[in-house]
Amino acid sequence: MKYMMLLVSEAGAWESIPEAKQKEIFGRIGQWWGELNGKGKIVEGYQLQPVHTATTVKLNGGKPVVTDGPFAEAKETIGGYGVLNVANLDEAIAIAKSWPGGGKVELRPVVEREGM
Repeated sequence: MKYMMLLVSEAGAWESIPEAKQKEIFGRIGQWWGELNGKGKIVEGYQLQPVHTATTVKLNGGKPVVTDGPFAEAKETIGGYGVLNVANLDEAIAIAKSWPGGGKVELRPVVEREGM
C-alpha cells in the first residue's frame, strides 16, 4: 500500500533556524531517508523550493488564470514529500513518527489504478 507523506512546517520556521543547525537537521534527514530508501519503504520524494517560488493555476469563470505564489496565504507550508510503500497505515505512522525534520507529517493513502 502506498501513502503520500507530506512534510509540513510553520511558514518561515526554517528560515529562523541558524545555518549550522539546518546542516545538522539535513544530515539527520539524509541518513533517515537513505535508510528507508534502502529498505524500499520510501520509493520517491523531494524537498520543495520555498513557497515564494510557487506558481498557481486556477480556473476563473472556466478560464485558467496563472499567478505567482501559493494558492492561499497559509500559516503552514509543505516543504517536501515522500511516497511510502508500506504494508498498512500502522507502518506509515511508525515511519512518520520517526521523521527527524520537525514540524508535522500528513499521511494520505494513494489511489492506485492500473495503467496510470
